[in-house]
Amino acid sequence: MRERFAYIEQPRPCSYLPEERASLETRLVSEMSSGEYAALLARGYRRFGYQVFRPACPQCRQCRSVRVPVTRFDPSASERRVLRKNAGVRAELHRLFVTSEHVDLYNRYHNFMREEKGWPRQQTTPESYHAEFLSGAADRGRQWLYFDRSELIGVALMDEAPGAISLVYCFYDPGWRPRSPGTYSILNQLLYAKENKFEYAYLGYWIEKCPSMSYKGRFHPREILREYPAAGQTPVWE
Repeated sequence: MRERFAYIEQPRPCSYLPEERASLETRLVSEMSSGEYAALLARGYRRFGYQVFRPACPQCRQCRSVRVPVTRFDPSASERRVLRKNAGVRAELHRLFVTSEHVDLYNRYHNFMREEKGWPRQQTTPESYHAEFLSGAADRGRQWLYFDRSELIGVALMDEAPGAISLVYCFYDPGWRPRSPGTYSILNQLLYAKENKFEYAYLGYWIEKCPSMSYKGRFHPREILREYPAAGQTPVWE
């Protein structure tokens, strides 16, 4: 692994739990093997571009890394209902690329979430989308494209590593929202991982007290990283 630098940011107000102070441990990694990436996932890291990061908050421990052991995953009754509601959606798995449709869909999604949930203003261009989502992905990056007939209505970015997938980011047409596209996309990726004999699906950080992040705790069976291990320590998932 070729690491350019690593740092822990100064504590700042948390965007998920405003009463808490947040800090991230960030590492800029220009090269890493698939096996090294799998080891980082098991230690609670997420990838964004060439950066990998994980929480390093001074007091709060409410961001919990969560993964699903997909060999034991079977959709619940409510999850099967979500799948049935989206039976007409066509899901295609592709290598990473960006088009004007991606950019338009991303911007419409963020405009909607800004009005619906008060998210900060966030817009992208083909260049910034490429820098944020395509760079650093190497051969491990994938994207699920969701279509209603010929219309692109959702994109889910996903990484593959030995024995695991990592769910990176998802955005969708606001008109699809009544049919639970976020849940549908996670279920689609869990079923893909199970069918293709992956062992784990990493969902990112579960924050039980944050409405925007608490949904990750719904998927079972699940394992939670006990703590973010220091160098030389073995990660313990419970």
